[in-house]
Amino acid sequence: MKIFNDQRIVLTLDAGGTNFVFSALQGGKPITDLLTLPSYSNDLKRCLNTIITGFEKINEAIYPEKAVAISFAFPGPAAYKKGVIINPPNFPGFKNSVALGPFLEDYFNLPTFINNDGDLFTYGESIGGFLTEVNKGFRDFEINKKFKNLIGITLGTGFGGGIVINNQICEGDNSAGGEVWLMRNLLEPEIIAEESVSVRGIQHYYKNLSGESEERSPKEIFEIAIGNENGNKKAAITAYDNMAQVAAEALANIITLIDGAVVIGGGMSGSSELLLPQILKHLNGEIKTRKGEKLNRIVSRAFSFEEKESKNEFYRRATKKVKIPFSSREVEFMANKGIPIGISRLGTSKAIMLGAYAIALNQVENFTLTTKK
Repeated sequence: MKIFNDQRIVLTLDAGGTNFVFSALQGGKPITDLLTLPSYSNDLKRCLNTIITGFEKINEAIYPEKAVAISFAFPGPAAYKKGVIINPPNFPGFKNSVALGPFLEDYFNLPTFINNDGDLFTYGESIGGFLTEVNKGFRDFEINKKFKNLIGITLGTGFGGGIVINNQICEGDNSAGGEVWLMRNLLEPEIIAEESVSVRGIQHYYKNLSGESEERSPKEIFEIAIGNENGNKKAAITAYDNMAQVAAEALANIITLIDGAVVIGGGMSGSSELLLPQILKHLNGEIKTRKGEKLNRIVSRAFSFEEKESKNEFYRRATKKVKIPFSSREVEFMANKGIPIGISRLGTSKAIMLGAYAIALNQVENFTLTTKK
């Protein structure tokens, strides 16, 4: 892709509630050491000053070269196209609304692009990660097909997501596309999916099922489930099964509408050996009509790209030929539809940075800075 040969530099930031991590990218790769500073999320003034300090230090590191833009992910809710952050839960100092993008444009005189982290993660994986691997496989197997749609979810503190359709981020008209965390919970329909698909979700299930008074970390629960640590193994396995079922039902609904490949990131994607088989089982399961007729849960069959046999089967699905009416010609097509599902190929942070870099390069030439009053 052209961006990997692009010499333009973009300043970027990984905005966490505890720390900010600053960097600069060129050709889709970091060209400076990562700079970590406390975010001061409770104090707006200190937070903004930290952002200025961080980008100033990165500017010094790339001197005499200059950046063409600033681009990064920041927690919402937000009016991302306007660069306005609207009272994000993880940044109490940003109560009401803060015009963060325009503030940085005024200070640095650089176009500034702020987006949702789930969107940038999915976009990064679409241009240089999982989706590129899927499409390379089509070429390697000499199959005349290319996927252009990607569904991304992140499993961690929360349940994040993003959607790429026809190689473009589906932002939505209100900058509210891909808000998967708000989907209905399969196991507890009165609450949101994120209550099960998150760190707190896995901890809740394990604590309730095991009867233990002490709260375990997701890593500890994972180690218990695979038999590497003492604890209630059955409760640990069930906790991960519950999380997988809720995540899978959310994905089933998205896949039904979007029909795209699926990539999974976030810290808890490291537990994929427990989660992914259950997600595949649910997606390839059944649903019924009122009369009891069984139907496939999703139209396409889901294939795991973490298993060599499943991945090869995805590409080796038989093609069929059908004759064109009143003609001697034939049309070849793939009758059995398939959805590839896999874990982030770039790593979540790197995918977000790549997505931020690509967004900036795509938009910077048509961006007009507003004159500071």
